[in-house]
Amino acid sequence: MKIRQLLILPLVFCCLHTTTLLGQTRKAPVNLIFDTDIGPDYDDVGAITLLHALADSGQVRILATVASNSSKYIGPTLDVMNTYFGRPNLPVGVVRGRAVELQASQGWDSLLVARYPHDLKTNQQAEDATVLYRRLLADQPDNSMTIVTVGFFTNMANLLESKPDRYSSLDGAALVRRKVKQVVSMAANFGPDMGKHREFNVEKDALASVYVFKNWPTPILFSGFEIGSRIFTGLPLVASSYQNSPGKDVFARSIPMDKNDKNGRMSWDQTAVLVAIKGYEPYYSIVEGRIIPKADGSNGWDPAGRGHAYLVEKMPAAQVQAVIDQLMLHQPVRR
Repeated sequence: MKIRQLLILPLVFCCLHTTTLLGQTRKAPVNLIFDTDIGPDYDDVGAITLLHALADSGQVRILATVASNSSKYIGPTLDVMNTYFGRPNLPVGVVRGRAVELQASQGWDSLLVARYPHDLKTNQQAEDATVLYRRLLADQPDNSMTIVTVGFFTNMANLLESKPDRYSSLDGAALVRRKVKQVVSMAANFGPDMGKHREFNVEKDALASVYVFKNWPTPILFSGFEIGSRIFTGLPLVASSYQNSPGKDVFARSIPMDKNDKNGRMSWDQTAVLVAIKGYEPYYSIVEGRIIPKADGSNGWDPAGRGHAYLVEKMPAAQVQAVIDQLMLHQPVRR
C-alpha cells in the first residue's frame, strides 16, 4: 500500500467570488468530468441521469465518466448508462491499484449489465482513471474544468500524486492547478452532528480523502450528507409508463427493498450534479471556510480557512426534490 505524505502543497486559489469559485454566471456549457462510485447506492443512477439530461439541454459538456469503485460491474454499468442516453463513445475510466470494491446490495448493477446494450464488457477494457484524467485535463483550456465527485477520493488522490507523462510535462498537482476551475463533491457532513458522523464517501477511503482535502489546489464545494438526506426522489420515475429504462429499473427494484425508501431514495449525488452545472443559486446558499479532515472519516470545519465551501439549504427541500425528480424523468434524445 502506498502511504501518502499528508503535506500541504502551496495553494493557489482564485478569488472567492460566486462568479469564480462556484460558477454562478454561466454562458458556455460546463466542461465536466463525473467521478462516481456507482454501485453501492443507487442515487448515482439518478445523478448520471441528471448529467445526461443537462447535457442534452446544452448546459454541460461531459468529457468522461470515471469510477472510483473497482467493482467488476462498474465500468460496464457506466457504459450502459452512457449508451442508453446516446453517448456510447463517452470515455470511461476505472480506478487501478488499491481501491474500494463494492457492488450494489440490491443487485441492480448486474441487472443493468445483463439487460442493456454496452460495448465495455470488463473494467480491463476501460482506461486507467488517472491516465484518463491526465489526458483530458492536458487537452483543455486553463481554468476551464469542473470535476464532480460523488464517490471515493481515490482517483483524485492518484491524480495529485501522478508524474509527468506523454500528455503533460506537469505533475498531477500542477496540472490540476492549471486546468481545474472547481470541484463539486458529495462528501462529508456539515449538519448538527458534524465531527461525530463518518460520511460514507469520505470514510471508505479515508486516507485518500484526507490527502485530497489537505492538498487539492483549487476550490471545492461540498454538498454534505445533510443536504441529500432531506430530498427523496424516484417515485415519479417508478410510476412512469417508461419501458426499457435502466433508471426506472434500478429505482423500481431498489425502493421496495428498504422501508426507509418508501417516499423515495435520499438524493445525495443528484445535488452535487445539479449545483455543479446550474450553480448553487437559487437552491442553496454557501458557507466558506475550509474542511478539517480526520483520519477516521469524520470532519470538522474551519470558518477562518479558505478555498472550500459547503451548501446550506435555501430553497425548501421539497422544491429541490421536484426539480431533481423532473430531470430524472429525462429520456434519450434521438440523434
